[in-house]
Amino acid sequence: QVQLVESGGGSVQAGGSLRLSCEASGGPFSSYGLAWFRQAPGREREFLAAISWAGGHTYYVDSVKGRFTISRDNDKNMLYLQMNGLNSEDTAVYYCVAAPPDTSWSSDLASWGQGTQVSVSS
Repeated sequence: QVQLVESGGGSVQAGGSLRLSCEASGGPFSSYGLAWFRQAPGREREFLAAISWAGGHTYYVDSVKGRFTISRDNDKNMLYLQMNGLNSEDTAVYYCVAAPPDTSWSSDLASWGQGTQVSVSS
């Protein structure tokens, strides 16, 4: 199963940008679908964006569409999330997820990273 480690979180002022990275190891990364989720205090985990195995298809939740960009580099086993125009509502722990084809993000076959904190101050 793929192991994932996120990095790039931190504190930023409203309007600023951050780029999250997720390094994968131990599995067939290039064949997996990848996604980013986040969880704010007291709220349920929220889907943000997903990218197909070859990177040709991307999907975004409406709240981040136009501000966040998901990308992947299969040669480097890396997943990225470029976040622009951050606001206080984006404060959360951000997680990357990898799942085999036709597998739900909540499946036991999916792999989750440990999360990275993003804090946005106004």
